[in-house]
Amino acid sequence: MVDELLEKIGSLTLVQAAELVKKMEEKFGISAAAPVAVAAVAAPAAAAAAEAVEEKTEFTVVFESFSGDKKVDAIKKVREITNLPLMDAKKLVEEGNGVLKEGVSKEEAEKIKKELEAIGAKIVLK
Repeated sequence: MVDELLEKIGSLTLVQAAELVKKMEEKFGISAAAPVAVAAVAAPAAAAAAEAVEEKTEFTVVFESFSGDKKVDAIKKVREITNLPLMDAKKLVEEGNGVLKEGVSKEEAEKIKKELEAIGAKIVLK
């Protein structure tokens, strides 16, 4: 049963994984330190703690929210970055709080952040 559950979680899209985290937080009264924790089931917590101590070389780009008039441009950019289907990219832009890219260099993370913030998105680097 546990293996089946892990298989199903592994097949979720980023938007679905973020929604799963949100619902788990509500149901169990917990707070995930990073929405990536459920999406990246294979990443052990100890490795994440070790990375926090060292200077970060890899970043996670999180799409927090969008408040602009260039929604179509934001959806196109999200699709370009994530390769998500159109509906998933649209849902991510409208609802926010989703991981765009994981394990990217500081330069790439900053570039993505700058491009999306220029069209009205709020981006967080973790």
